[in-house]
Order: sequence, then C-alpha cells, then structure tokens
Amino acid sequence: MAYTLDKPPLETLIGPVARATEVLVRLDERVARSPVRDGFVERQHFADAASALWLEGELVHLEDLVLHDAHMDIRTPTHELTRAHAVLRTRRRIFAQKPDWALSRDGFLALTGRGGAMPAAGQKSRDGEGAETASVDADDRDDAETDLLAEEFAEIDAVLARSSKLLSGADVPAKAARPDDRPDLIYDLDWNEEERLAEWQDVIARTRDLPVVLRAALLLEAWSDIEVLQHATWLGPLLAAALLRQEGLAANHLACLHLGAKNIPRERRRARNRSDRLLACLDGIHDSALAGLKEHDRLVLAKSQMERRLKQRRASSKLPDLVELVLSRPLVSTGMIQERLKVTKQGALNLIGELGLREMTGRGRFRAWGVI
Repeated sequence: MAYTLDKPPLETLIGPVARATEVLVRLDERVARSPVRDGFVERQHFADAASALWLEGELVHLEDLVLHDAHMDIRTPTHELTRAHAVLRTRRRIFAQKPDWALSRDGFLALTGRGGAMPAAGQKSRDGEGAETASVDADDRDDAETDLLAEEFAEIDAVLARSSKLLSGADVPAKAARPDDRPDLIYDLDWNEEERLAEWQDVIARTRDLPVVLRAALLLEAWSDIEVLQHATWLGPLLAAALLRQEGLAANHLACLHLGAKNIPRERRRARNRSDRLLACLDGIHDSALAGLKEHDRLVLAKSQMERRLKQRRASSKLPDLVELVLSRPLVSTGMIQERLKVTKQGALNLIGELGLREMTGRGRFRAWGVI
C-alpha cells in the first residue's frame, strides 16, 4: 500500500517547526565560526553512531567505538560495534562530499548499496583500486580460464582485497545486491526495496514546497512508516540530516538526529497518530540541536582551559597536537597518543599529566582520558 502524504496540520506543527529551526540555525552559525569546529564534528559523528544502535536496542560503548575506529580493539568486535562503525563511516562519507551529494542520484545509489558492482577479477576500477587476483602464467592462461578452482581463489582474493580497503577507511564501491543473491535466512525475498526506495523518493519530491525542518520530519516519519531498508534503518535519519545540510540550515555540520531521537520516548516515536509522530520527530531535531549547542560550549571551554597550559612552551612541544587529538575524540588512550604524536608510552603519559586530562574509564580493561 502506497504511502499517503496527507496535508500536515500546520496549526499544531508551525510552533515546533519554528523552534527547531531557530536552534538548528543558531548551532550552525556558531559552528561556522568556531575554533573547535573539526573536533566538534568528529565528536558528533561518534555520538550519533552510538545513538543509532541504542535506538535499535543495542548498547555500544563510546570507548569501544573509538578504539575500533583507531584499529586498537582490546577484544573481538561485536556485530553491534561493526554496525555502529558503519554508521560512523557513512556520516563521515556524507559530510566529506558536497552538500547535495547524498540525495543526488549517484549519492543515493552509493549509500543504499546500489552504486554498481565491484570490478571483475583482474581488472582495475577507474581510480585504480580494483581488486587484484592471483597471477597466472601466460602459457597457462587458457587452462586457468576453465579451472573452477582458480576462479574460486580469484573471488576470495577479491573479497580479501576489498575487506582490507574497507578496514583502512578507503571508499570502495558497494557491490550491487540482487534479490536472487540474498540468502533467505537473512533477507526477506518478498521485501521489494527498490519499490520502497522509489516510494520514499516520491515523498521527497512531493514535499519540496514545505519548510525545510518540517520536510525533514516528514521524511523521517515516512522512512519509518515505509520501512525502506531491511538492515540499514539508520540510513534514513542520515539522509534527512543531509537534506538539512543541503538546504543550508546545517551547512557546517551534519545534524545528529539519532542523538535527538534518543531523548524522545518510544511511545511518542511509535504513536498511532501521524501528527504525534511528526511532533516527536520535530522535538528530536530540536533536542539534537540543543545538545549540539551544549557540547560545543563545553568544547570551547575545555579548549581555552587547556590552552592556558601551552603558554611558555617550546615550539617543538607535542602538547598542541595532543589538544587537537583530545578535542576530536570522546576519549583517547595511550596507544592512540603514541601513534598520532609518535612518542613512547611514557612520553604519552607525561603529556597527559602536563595537560591535566581526566581519566574516563575505570573498568580495568584499559585506561583512557578525556576533557569532559
């Protein structure tokens, strides 16, 4: 059944729309001129990724996500942690592109996993990042083409090469998923994602004349109601945040809509009445911007306090680099400091003591520090 877009009750929504718009614009203007802009954006990525899994009923600790992103896991990553890292990488990818990329045809296909197949075995993609296959002698090439075992090994090599690129943070085109390739134990083969995606894109087209924040709320509600993707429900709020960035309300950051929705009770987010669900989405956008303002102010205060310790320091001091690292992550470990600043473990501990960082963990697994 197609999604019906009724005329929204503006008399009840106009107040929350104006309130959310005001806070969102104020946050974006503050971030645009902020001395901690890059650190703020990175911290928002981590917070929103953890909140995305929280909304699905999974708990991902920020320290585990930070260490996994730095390839310094202290234990085997869980499935929930890898999914949170996928949200983190997707947010970074959207923010690194032009504001209108995510909702463009190429961006939409890439983000939904329909951006084209991987290069064939032994071929290179346009940017030279195709998967390499096992070399075969020229004399045996004709025989190898008919050798099924060699083809299996080539496919394994391609998968390993693609996995290594993904772990290193490189952008690799997603393999086009076909319904007949999906195992029925994981995917519902009757779930027509192409039709649902087209239905959601139709909502984008039909809401072009509405206020931007109200439009984002409608897209959030439609994404949840249509249930577009089976295993990437977190992508909808990222696309709505990309819309806010594209329209200029959040041009200097990517709104943390998962973080805002985390503060809204589930009864409101899943209400039977569509107007109640829209109000919940609007309140979530408002809360995300409000939380961003508080986080930004805390980072500015922390930066000013740490910069007092940089006075009368040598020009070759590592403390300024440590300040930038600490501001860009919810917490840092000695291993992260060693890798980034190229110092020994004792040197890292000395820098932590000089900067006066607060220890954030006490569970015995590892030690990590932060500014707030």
